Amino acid sequence: MKTVEQIKLPIVNEMERFEEKFKESMISNVPLLNRITHYIVRRKGKQMRPMFVFLVAKMVSDGDFNERTYRGASVIELIHTATLVHDDVVDDSNRRRGFFSLNALWKNKIAVLVGDFLLSKGLLLSIDNDDFDLLKLISVAVREMSEGELLQIEKARKLDITEDIYFDIIRQKTATLIAACCGIGAASVGGNEVEVEKMRKFGELIGIAFQIKDDLFDYTDAKIGKPTGIDIKEQKMTLPLIFTLNNCDVKERKWLINSVKNHNKDKKRVREIIAFVKEKGGIEYTTSKMESYQQQALEILNTYPDSEYKNSLQLMVDYVIDRKI
Repeated sequence: MKTVEQIKLPIVNEMERFEEKFKESMISNVPLLNRITHYIVRRKGKQMRPMFVFLVAKMVSDGDFNERTYRGASVIELIHTATLVHDDVVDDSNRRRGFFSLNALWKNKIAVLVGDFLLSKGLLLSIDNDDFDLLKLISVAVREMSEGELLQIEKARKLDITEDIYFDIIRQKTATLIAACCGIGAASVGGNEVEVEKMRKFGELIGIAFQIKDDLFDYTDAKIGKPTGIDIKEQKMTLPLIFTLNNCDVKERKWLINSVKNHNKDKKRVREIIAFVKEKGGIEYTTSKMESYQQQALEILNTYPDSEYKNSLQLMVDYVIDRKI
């Protein structure tokens, strides 16, 4: 099993320096804000996004690095954190990565304002340094993330998501941010348009594979960090379910739609849905799609000469597929 520590190995020093710079980028004159941003820094996750920025920058530039790369990673992390804070308010969620969410500790109004503050800090960090190319990459990602969320909400009401729409949603909701990380990594070290777009595409492919893996967790029997059947309870149309709906007879389809719409809180019925999806081959189909995106991402990496950075990115692609949470 690949570990995050293995992947991080060639950029350990850069990641440590990044943490300091990220803390600095959030400093404010308001003591309450500083208390809250200190809390945010303390509850950081695996920091995959800055890792993508640094590894791509190093790979495409043969190990070169500069302040623009640190700023690019900080902008991504500031804006990503802002979206998470707002997400927790929208979802009325009290926990994030095992910690209390900001809205649970400081209420919604303060959480929304902190999200706005982080967003503006990210924008100004780019504008003050004339990093307009990096700002454009992240701005496109934020627009697409919002559109993807709204598209999912609109379609979930009717349960009429086709496979094409499903891929549109996950490309926008999840993959676009990882695509921006990889694009920013290449752009920060002077990559040309073709190179930036190639690395953006690489990030998008990994992001799609990552989300499909997340969807598969809903059907797993393994002990993972979240209970199974959550997506079904929330009426989220994921790929195993979409495939099954398209590959069963009229009577089965009616039962399945009725179950997801009207019996999604019934634990026994949720277990029956999971068993039915497995029986119809929904898991095998979804796994094969995920592996196809993984292969396409590896093919892009194979156009680069061997290096420890390329090696780490290959480990990252495998980690996305093999992870247990």
